Amino acid sequence: MSFTTITTPAAPDPVGAYSQGRRIGPFLQVCGQVATDPATGAVLRADVAEQTRRALKQVEAVLAADGAGWQDVLMVRVHLAHDDDFEAMDAAYRDVLVEPFPARTTVTVGLAPGALVEVDALAVRP
Repeated sequence: MSFTTITTPAAPDPVGAYSQGRRIGPFLQVCGQVATDPATGAVLRADVAEQTRRALKQVEAVLAADGAGWQDVLMVRVHLAHDDDFEAMDAAYRDVLVEPFPARTTVTVGLAPGALVEVDALAVRP
């Protein structure tokens, strides 16, 4: 099996040594998306709810670039800058995704300056 690199102009270009997405066989891993302007790479100045919606939109764009969608997502990982933002992030997450929800892990970590949330996803398609 060989790897395929997935790219789309609808998500920010990587700022380091990583790809927007990588596929091997039926597995597609979307890299962590911070709410940024794809044209400038600047972090969106917004609350955690708006940053969550933007990050999820960028994950969705990488999924779509490989012909996948939220229905194919097995696992989502959410990284929050602040524990207190969980409820607002979860409400915005529910605005974008529908049941049945993928499995999810949410942790609090240090993020890039201005970033309140980062989201990545693992999708499985035949």
